[in-house]
Amino acid sequence: MHNELDKISTSEKTPVNNLTDSFNREHTYLRISLIEKCNLRCTYCMPAEGVALSPPDSIMSANEVIEIAKTFVDSGVTKIRLTGGEPLLRKDFDIIYNGLAELPAEIGITTNAVLLDKYLPLFKEKGMKSINISLDTLNKKKFFDVTRRDQFDRVMKNIYASLNAGIQPRINVVLLRDFNENEITDFIELTKDLPLVIRFIEFMPFEGNEWKTEKLVPLASILQNVAEHFGGDKIERIQDKPNDTSKNYRIKGFSGSFSVISTVTNPFCDSCNRIRLTANGTIKNCLFSDGEVNILEPFRKNEAIMPVVKMALGEKHKMRGGMDTLEQFSDPKKNQANRSMILIGG
Repeated sequence: MHNELDKISTSEKTPVNNLTDSFNREHTYLRISLIEKCNLRCTYCMPAEGVALSPPDSIMSANEVIEIAKTFVDSGVTKIRLTGGEPLLRKDFDIIYNGLAELPAEIGITTNAVLLDKYLPLFKEKGMKSINISLDTLNKKKFFDVTRRDQFDRVMKNIYASLNAGIQPRINVVLLRDFNENEITDFIELTKDLPLVIRFIEFMPFEGNEWKTEKLVPLASILQNVAEHFGGDKIERIQDKPNDTSKNYRIKGFSGSFSVISTVTNPFCDSCNRIRLTANGTIKNCLFSDGEVNILEPFRKNEAIMPVVKMALGEKHKMRGGMDTLEQFSDPKKNQANRSMILIGG
């Protein structure tokens, strides 16, 4: 009888999703940027000259992050991912993470892993199953070239530390032609004996990252590269989860897997369930949207924020912030009308 009462209680607490856009897409996944600063300077994320940061008092406090996240969970969000900048740079990160861990939602994080060792005990204690780690090359010199920082050894050490802690690393690799496309199979070779997930991401345009179609390594090229190295009959397609941004594969007999996130050449907008909250408290209804809606200001005035959020979702385009075709997406006047990635939060 006690178990039956528990089931009823849990069912009654399950929120109805109120975050549906005009294309009937339910938004259950909230990505929260905690900070605009980073301890790396990746070329595709931050312009060489840096970025103008928001005033400190416009950045969400730890309590504001937790309370705003709770409002989203009450409206149907079931998954939250913490991003940045580099989220582990927040001095109050442990307060934020512990607060969010109390919510009935899956909590994830994307990090460059430079500071990961400091927080692995906390993540293990809270039962984290996987962690997204950005790493674009397995070559120390090239790592310095793309990040403008000498942290390769520390990042690699922390990836293995994550494995030893029982937390699966999911490695995000942004592919750039003539830079790291020759490392595709090297990354996949890591999955032979290690339970890693390698996620190849097509290079995307943002303010100041000098995006050109010539730098793009598309889905078809990636799969051709893999087939030529391992043999096409060795590539096994894995069933994608609902709302997956990635197409998932493994090499037969390997412990881990790999996937491709093809935002440019094969977008997945029809099943998008994501909302983005920037560090200074604005909603971006799409990664590529040039419009933002501030919810921190009404929150600080003790006003309801969900009507504002729903308004933002009502303005969401069907595809890539209104850039429906590759021609539109390749137009600098359109694809540069956005913040730099570091200020969005990925």
